[in-house]
Amino acid sequence: MSVFFAAARSVAASPVARVLARRAVPSAANDTHDADAGQQEVLHAALRHFAVHGLGAAQVAYAHAERARQIGDHPAGDRWAAICRTLDKRLGAELAKQYLARRT
Repeated sequence: MSVFFAAARSVAASPVARVLARRAVPSAANDTHDADAGQQEVLHAALRHFAVHGLGAAQVAYAHAERARQIGDHPAGDRWAAICRTLDKRLGAELAKQYLARRT
């Protein structure tokens, strides 16, 4: 009967050590701990607006933004434009384009 020599393995490379080792938990994809507070406020406002108006919320926000800008309330118009852009990027871009066209 033959006896073969097998050198000892490194403890770090052992299969048992790999199974028992704690792995680093990756951060979640939707983790927004470093997001700007203003973005969080707009997101919450957009979600509340969506809860009230449903799928037509972007169009309602668009109308609010236009109305606010027509009466000269630019901060409210910017807020509604941000909500509209959060809900519908295409409609938000159209609103921004119209606003820039009126200013020039």
